[in-house]
Amino acid sequence: MRVVIADDSVLIRAGVVRVLEIAGHEVVAETGDAAALLDAVEAHRPDAVVVDVRMPPAFKDEGIAAAVEIRTRWPGTAVLVLSQFVEERYATDLLARDTARIGYLLKDRVADLDSFIEALERVAAGGTALDPEVVAQLLVRRPADPLDRLTPRERDVLALMAEGRANAAIAEQLLVTESAVGKHINNIFMKLDLQPDDQGHRRVLAVLRYLAA
Repeated sequence: MRVVIADDSVLIRAGVVRVLEIAGHEVVAETGDAAALLDAVEAHRPDAVVVDVRMPPAFKDEGIAAAVEIRTRWPGTAVLVLSQFVEERYATDLLARDTARIGYLLKDRVADLDSFIEALERVAAGGTALDPEVVAQLLVRRPADPLDRLTPRERDVLALMAEGRANAAIAEQLLVTESAVGKHINNIFMKLDLQPDDQGHRRVLAVLRYLAA
C-alpha cells in the first residue's frame, strides 16, 4: 500500500511513517500542511492518505477540508483522518456522499499499533473505520431517542438507507413507489429534527443516528 502522511507534528509523522514501514507499506510522501498534501496526492496518486484535522496556517480545519477535496478530486484514494478533534462540519461532508474508503479515528483512542494498521488497511480496501466517539459527537445535538418517533415503515426505509441504497432500490425492495419512499424519507428528516440544507447532510446524519442506535 502506498501512503501519504499529513500532520504538522514532525514527531507524529515520523512515528506513523515508522509504523507503516514496519507493517510493510510504502510512505511515498509526508507533509506538514494541507496545500502540500494536495500536491503530494496529485504527484503520487497514493492508495491512502492519513491526515490530521488542524494544520497550518490557521490550525483550524485545513486538514479535513483537504480530505474532503481529495475525496472529490481522487475518489479512489482512501482517506483516514487521525486527529485529537472532531470537526463536525467537514466530518459530515466527508461522510455525505459515500462512506467507502473513509476512516476517522481519534489519536487518544487508538488502542494499539495493530488496530491502527488494521483500520488503515480496511479503509484502503474499501471499508470504513469510524471511532464511536466521532459518531457520538456528530450526533450530540440530536434528541436522546428520536428513532422512537418513526413508524415501522419509516424504520424499514431508514435501515435500507443505512445499507447505502438509493430511493429507487428502496422502493423496489419494499414494493412501493419511489414517490412513497421520498415521502417516508421526508418524514424521517422531520421526526429526527434534521433541517433542510444545501449540502445533502440530512441523509448521512439520519443514517449515523440509526447506526449509533
